[in-house]
Amino acid sequence: MADKFRVMFAGLEAGIDQTHATEQLASKLKTSTNKIAGFFEHKPIFAPCEQEKALKQAKLLASVGIKAKLQPLSQSQSTSSLDAKQRDERIFDALDYITSSLIRLEEKLDDLEQRLPDVEKSSNSDQDESWQDDELLLDEELAEPVKKRSNTLLYSLIAMVIVLLIILGIVELFPELFSFLES
Repeated sequence: MADKFRVMFAGLEAGIDQTHATEQLASKLKTSTNKIAGFFEHKPIFAPCEQEKALKQAKLLASVGIKAKLQPLSQSQSTSSLDAKQRDERIFDALDYITSSLIRLEEKLDDLEQRLPDVEKSSNSDQDESWQDDELLLDEELAEPVKKRSNTLLYSLIAMVIVLLIILGIVELFPELFSFLES
């Protein structure tokens, strides 16, 4: 695996004003001047990348009169790799918990669906046998039969959670695909 580099502020070319350089860089990168001003305070504006891309970023900065240096991130990766492993373990534990919860919900839903037709059949047979014995009471309100609920909402929520879990897994397994979100 190639080492990652970060472009850091090293100084300004002779005769270059910081505000002028900030405005030019902000217009080239199409970002706010506040973010560029943070770069002059040694805050990164680019995500860590390979050396070739970092050199291109440094050339872009040099074109507006900003001196930049490349900072290797291989040393910090060893300490951050432990943190990343712990974070990954916590994420996978959370995904496992959510998956098992979804499975339990699905089992309960199946049980409810199996019980529902039995309850409806028994209530219908009771009503069929006793309708002749009941007197017609016109003063009482007629009860509407319970309509069977559609489980569309529940299934769509479960599908949405699964899709979000898949997206979370992709983001965690392939963070370089979404590095544009960090900048």
